[in-house]
Parts: sequence; C-alpha cells; structure tokens
Amino acid sequence: MASKPFTPEEVRRIVQFLQKPAVFLNMTKDWPALHWTVEHLSTCLTERVRFRIGKRNDDMAPLFETECSYIEATVKEFLSWTANEGESLLGPFSDYHCEEFWAYADYKYIAQLFQDKPAIFQDVMWSDFGFAGRDGRDSTLWIGTQGANTPCHLDSYGCNLVFQIQGRKRWHLFPPDDAPCLYPTRIPYEESSVFSQVSVVHPDLKKFPAFKRARVHTVTLEPGQVLFVPRHWWHYVESVDPVTVSVNSWIEIDMDDEARVGEALTKTIVCALKNTTSLDNDDHWLNPTEDRVSSHDENMQYLNLAVKACMDKRTDDTEGWSLLADQPRAEAGKRDSSGLLKTPASTFVVPFGPHLIPVILAQKPKCNCPKDTSSFKYNDPSQPEQRSDNEFSPRSGQHAHQEVESPGSSQGAAGMRLSTNDMLEFLVHPDVIAQVTRLIMCRQRELRS
Repeated sequence: MASKPFTPEEVRRIVQFLQKPAVFLNMTKDWPALHWTVEHLSTCLTERVRFRIGKRNDDMAPLFETECSYIEATVKEFLSWTANEGESLLGPFSDYHCEEFWAYADYKYIAQLFQDKPAIFQDVMWSDFGFAGRDGRDSTLWIGTQGANTPCHLDSYGCNLVFQIQGRKRWHLFPPDDAPCLYPTRIPYEESSVFSQVSVVHPDLKKFPAFKRARVHTVTLEPGQVLFVPRHWWHYVESVDPVTVSVNSWIEIDMDDEARVGEALTKTIVCALKNTTSLDNDDHWLNPTEDRVSSHDENMQYLNLAVKACMDKRTDDTEGWSLLADQPRAEAGKRDSSGLLKTPASTFVVPFGPHLIPVILAQKPKCNCPKDTSSFKYNDPSQPEQRSDNEFSPRSGQHAHQEVESPGSSQGAAGMRLSTNDMLEFLVHPDVIAQVTRLIMCRQRELRS
C-alpha cells in the first residue's frame, strides 16, 4: 500500500497548530475499523446497547438528551428496524416507526462494548495521528439513522478526532468567540459539555436574535475521513444517510488548572441548587451521559483539589491573581497533551492541500429557516457588531424591557419572576465563574503569604 500523506509526527504537529476544524483524507485506508459497518457490528456486538430515540421534525427548540426516549436493543435488532422488516415491530423498536423516529447509540465506550474482545481495540489506529498507543480503547462508537443528532455544544476538556466509517454526517461548527451568539446553558448539566439553547438548523431568531451573527463552518464527513475539532469549538452533528457509524476520540489538551477550578465551581453550584427541593425544580436536569449526581461533599472535595493544584503551580506568582488586573495572567506557554511546550504558531504553516481540507465558513444558512427570518445571514467577522440601546442579554435571549418565561416559573404582573434555572444562568455565567475563581485564588494566596 502506498505511504500515507503525513507521518505520525507530521500529523501530531499539524494538530498542535490547527486553530480551525479540518478534515484529513487518505489516512485510514489500512485501518481494520473501516469494516465496522452496522452489518459487521451486528455479528460481533451481540449484547444490547442503549439507543436514544427522537421524533423527526423541524422543531425550533433543540432536543436535549434529557427529553429523548431510550430503549435497549441489539445492533441486529436495530439493523432489522432500519430495514423496515416486519418482525422488527415485535422487538424493542415496536413503538417507534422508522419513518417517524430516528435512533442513536451514542457515546458508547469501545473499551466496555468489546471488553471480552480486546484485540478489536487495535482496529482503530490513532497512532497514525501521532498519539502513540492510542486506539479503540480510548474511543467511543456512534451508530445512528438519518436525522439522528447531537445538540449543539462545546467540549470543555479537549479536542476531538472523528473517524467516519459508514454513511455521512453533517457537521455545523462555530468558533469559541461566538459563544454569546449561541446562548450557552448548563441545564441539562454535563460536566464536560456546555450546550446551546438554539436549534442551530432551525433557529428562532425572535427568541435568540444574536444567533444571526454566528459564523457557522459546515462540512459533510465522508467514510474514511477524519475530522479534527479544536477545543471549545461548538458543534451540532446530524446523520445524513439512512445508517451511519463513526468513532470519536477526545484528547485533553490545554485544560489549565484555572479552567479546572472553574469547572469544579460550576459543578458545585449546579448540583447544590438543583438538588434543592422546590416547586420549580422538578425538571430532568442531569444529562444521561452523567453517571449520577455527586454529593455536595464530593464536589467540595473536588473543588479543593483543583484549587490546590492551581496554587501549587503559581506559588511564585505575585501579581497573576491580582483583583485589580483587567486580564488574567499571560500564559507562560501552551503545552500539548503530552506536556510538551508548543512552538509559536507563526513558525509553522499548516499544509492544507488534497490530503488536509479546512472546514469552510458558510456564506448562508444551509437550512429551511422560518419565513419571518428571510434576512437571516451568518455574521461577517470583518464587520463591527451593532447593538441598540435595548439590546438583548446574551444569556437570557430577551430584550431588557421584556418579560422572560423560564421553565418552571410563572409570570407576575410586575414582570419577570426568577426561577432556579434563571438563577443558574446568572451564577454559572462564564464571566461570573471566572471572577469568583480569581477571588478564591486571591484569598488562597493571602493565606499562604
């Protein structure tokens, strides 16, 4: 077989310096996992797995995992259902017609699925991307039907490598700077993810007007291709073909200790408020990808450990945690997932070409937008942002003079009535978490001095 376009060392260097999503081509031709079609998996994966079920519609609200139905089924039963065979109506999918619902077996850890067949782990060869020893054991399997999707979110702990095996998936990606346009929320709560309140393919621009300024990058990932998603890039993913199979690997890079303190603080606040009995606190707030609700003592222990780790690395810093500083302390240098210091990006040019394709900025929405949003267009980053005096709050999605309805809350004659979820939107706002983190670290430094 002909040599690959990049050596593992070259790919590792490329990944270190990629600032935007990109697709690698011709890197997986010899990967045994290319044969992991649904038909193949139905013979080697006989245990039941959990499928998430969603209704096929053009709703203008994202369908979070907490709002889906779930069933346990084998891949063989799933395959029979997608083929619309009569006997499938008697199985786990009997309540869901395949033309009305989609199904998704997502976030399935390969190490658990094939724990009795460890040789299969080597079918996924992430070592070709410069991560020696990384294989299927460090990956998750995703099996879905057309329309299956993941709500728009960002992964807080690292970057993604996505290997498409069967069918095609459409990716909608947004840069980290567009976070205010995507209306972040921590409910449903998942420690490693922040969700968007916007249905990015069918946006409600009356409720979320800032989204018109979002800059979406789109790509349809084909079998055999690998997509690189940098850290903190928002992404919404939908299956295009009748059946899709892909493998994801999350790689933790650039997650500094200050960010870990912020995540620990967020978790402590969310769990404390959502575990409090209240008339407006009965929603399903914990994402199914989380195993359980951590106790307050566990969360405080985790927070203290994160603070200690951060302080141990900054004992010689005399001004980095100053409350008067307008900006956080400049980083001494970014490091990759192995702890190696990165060389300034200006010394390296990413070799885009026939084997490495950048994910491009869409010039217009690739969706059927509501009739009253004909003026909808993605933001031109070269143009300054315009605001009116009564512009919306980036978090609430409402004008300052309007009343706001929130789940579990009711409107009073005098205006907005705050609910528990409203309070969380304010308390775990990234700016608030960053400032509280600095307050904590300042106090710790004073105690140590």
